[in-house]
Amino acid sequence: MPTNIAITGAAGRMGKMLIEAVSMSSEAELTAAIERPESSLIGADAGELAGIGKNGIAIVGDIAEVKGQFDVLIDFTAPQATLANTQFCAANNKGIVIGTTGFSQEELAELEALQAQLAMIKAANYSTGVNLSLKLLEVASSVLGDDVDIEIVEAHHRHKVDAPSGTALAMGEVIADALGRDLQKVAIYGREGQTGARERDTIGFATVRGGDVVGDHTVMFMADGERVEITHKASSRMSFARGAVRAAAWLVGKDKGLYSMRDVLGI
Repeated sequence: MPTNIAITGAAGRMGKMLIEAVSMSSEAELTAAIERPESSLIGADAGELAGIGKNGIAIVGDIAEVKGQFDVLIDFTAPQATLANTQFCAANNKGIVIGTTGFSQEELAELEALQAQLAMIKAANYSTGVNLSLKLLEVASSVLGDDVDIEIVEAHHRHKVDAPSGTALAMGEVIADALGRDLQKVAIYGREGQTGARERDTIGFATVRGGDVVGDHTVMFMADGERVEITHKASSRMSFARGAVRAAAWLVGKDKGLYSMRDVLGI
């Protein structure tokens, strides 16, 4: 039986992609679509808005209006909105799939404190390829160890508001964990002027913004005489959307707690 899915931020670029992805899935059914209460699109047909034709799901301005209509909420919005939606889901026995990035440390602590109250999947990226890349990065870091300099380069479209990307930070976390380092202590987010020689244990991040780049990530492991690069390039947000829908269907019936996309994929 398909999982009943609600999508918040339904009129946004990712929200519309998620609506389309649900329509293509045999494991999920869209039963609610939510937007900000001040949106001019309240009452519009979600399917028509997403370009897939009418589906009979009217966009609402308050998640409480559709409390009884869904099992799992998919949220790719903004940190404060996601926190509020997670609190709602915890209070109403709903699961949540979170693709929002840009959380502060305080917001992350608030979010993760809720994991005992509901089943939650949180991932910086729901692409199968990205999550495979995270596993490859773990292996590469363990094999190459402290003998390499590590730099992460990411590129996204001009409209992305957070930097580095959540995916780049997730890559950094995987690498740091494999090497026994604390990313908060070793990350370098920019270089300018007389910076001195590079310290071996640092992990560098470089951010590029422009055009309509969906998402490119490259991690370079650089040693004297050779370099290993692991790259993932996304050409469509549909890979993220389909992964999130797959995650939502997987989450039904799971114990309360915090899961990752790697749990969904079994890697």
